[in-house]
Amino acid sequence: MEDWIRPSASLLGGILIATTAYRLRSLSGSGAASAAIMGAGYAMLGGPFWIVTLLAFFLSSTLWSKWKRRHAKKAAAEANYAKSGRRDAMQVWANGGLGLLLCAGHAIWPAAGWLYAFAGVMAAVNADTWATEIGALSRRTPRSLLTGRRVPAGTSGGVTLLGSAAALAGAAFIGACAAVLSPAADGAGPGMLLAAAAIAGTAGAFADSLLGASVQAMYRCPRCGSETERAAHCGAASVRIRGFAVMTNDAVNLASSAVAGLLAWGIGCAFA
Repeated sequence: MEDWIRPSASLLGGILIATTAYRLRSLSGSGAASAAIMGAGYAMLGGPFWIVTLLAFFLSSTLWSKWKRRHAKKAAAEANYAKSGRRDAMQVWANGGLGLLLCAGHAIWPAAGWLYAFAGVMAAVNADTWATEIGALSRRTPRSLLTGRRVPAGTSGGVTLLGSAAALAGAAFIGACAAVLSPAADGAGPGMLLAAAAIAGTAGAFADSLLGASVQAMYRCPRCGSETERAAHCGAASVRIRGFAVMTNDAVNLASSAVAGLLAWGIGCAFA
């Protein structure tokens, strides 16, 4: 009977968290279902380090998304995002799926490297979210990370000083959470976890911007003429003007977080 306690408690906890997020309009129906499954997986395969770090990302990102959500400048920037508001299933898995694989790897073969990689992955998705939410409030027009030219707010690959500072803060926040929660038995030093997450997470956010400015699919609305991440805009199909169709915003998030995970793992192995 005891063998069923942890899986049952994990599933119940995941459902409760997902239901609460759905009621708060942070997740769509598909997003809530995915979050429940993912949360249960984290709880069953890992311990507090894994599940609480994941929750730190989700809760902090949700708070920033809700903060000043009616701000006119933020609303204008979000108008051309592929997705905004409630996270759907693809967003949930793009942000937390890789971390779940790392959690499973650690459950099978415990080693400090999994912790560093996980901290880097979660730091990257948190850094990107904070940069997007806070950077949209910048008074200065973004510059393309690829060309250095000024671009309209909300343009994929555009960066601002405020957004960049937010990315570093978001990455360091996850690093701090990971450092506090790190199990001593796994050999990952708290200080090194914090440093690895802050560096790799910030690098991951910039990788996201670089991919967004180069290979992410971008479209032009035939009605209003705006450049957008959306395949449909103003009620009409948009025309792809650059990038690859498979490189959606979710795919870019996944790729950039993987880069951050590898970098954090490398930092941990080299300096720990």
